[in-house]
Amino acid sequence: MSVIEAMKVVARHQKGDLPIQMVPLANDLGIEVYRVPNWPDTLSGMISKSNTSASGFDIFVNAAHPETRRRFTIAHECAHAILHPDLIGDGITDDALYRSGLSNRVEAQANRLAADILMPRDRLNELIDHGITSVPQLARMFGVSEQAMAIRVGAPQDV
Repeated sequence: MSVIEAMKVVARHQKGDLPIQMVPLANDLGIEVYRVPNWPDTLSGMISKSNTSASGFDIFVNAAHPETRRRFTIAHECAHAILHPDLIGDGITDDALYRSGLSNRVEAQANRLAADILMPRDRLNELIDHGITSVPQLARMFGVSEQAMAIRVGAPQDV
């Protein structure tokens, strides 16, 4: 699937109810998603080649992580499938290094697209224009962490 075709799938999902449902979105991209128990806490997820899924990729997420983290991980790994399919090889993992802000350019690109998938600017701006400006409330509506939403709206964060 081309980047343009994949972004059409994303846009279609973004028109529905909030929060955007990530497993159905991944499935519509031809990607199977699996929850993995007993992974170390530092490992959030990974995308790897697959012989069985339509896209040729599977995503695995840490079942012990909070739902908001799993949702971001799925979006992040979908972003790799869209932007970097040739770099996936035997798998790209998402671990604590990426969440710490020490990511490389490729990881930063995947993080930006993941945020765009989960928190589309037009939907977010529409809610803000209607007076919904509370970061916790917006985070709940979009199914993301308060930290992710604070970054998205440019709100000051406690360190």
